[in-house]
Amino acid sequence: MGSEKFPAPVADLCDANASLILTGELRILDPVFQPYGQCRSFSGRVVTMRVLEHNAGLRALLEAPGEGRVLVLDGGGSKRCALIGGTLAEVARRSGWAGAVVNGCVRDVDDVNGCAIGVRALASNPRKPGKSGATEMHVDVDVGGAVVRDGEWLYADSDGVIVCDREIYG
Repeated sequence: MGSEKFPAPVADLCDANASLILTGELRILDPVFQPYGQCRSFSGRVVTMRVLEHNAGLRALLEAPGEGRVLVLDGGGSKRCALIGGTLAEVARRSGWAGAVVNGCVRDVDDVNGCAIGVRALASNPRKPGKSGATEMHVDVDVGGAVVRDGEWLYADSDGVIVCDREIYG
């Protein structure tokens, strides 16, 4: 999914679903993420992954059919190295992922920005990640001040990033 299939602007989704914000079913991530990639608006079902300063297992995940899903990669907020670069962004695009939200850094920014995918990350860092370490898949992650669960729906555009336990419309 890219901007051509985006259901409505994030602000409109929040307005139309205000009661879900009150119940906590719709959560707004803190405005700490920088936009990368060509798709400024993206949405899809969430796949969660937790790593710390490595990206072991990430390539295999992104090579699997993305089916319009969005990766939420929790790197613990570390800015000591990048977790995704231009090569992995292109792998994700070719596999049909809509985008990624990275609680950490990206690198190869010009390559990522040239890729037809949506990416949000805390910052960029030229240092590559380690290639081994503990990897947790399909777990609840705390990203941008909100708990994000595997299988939820994520919506991102220039106004921000939101997650909801169900698919929503404006």
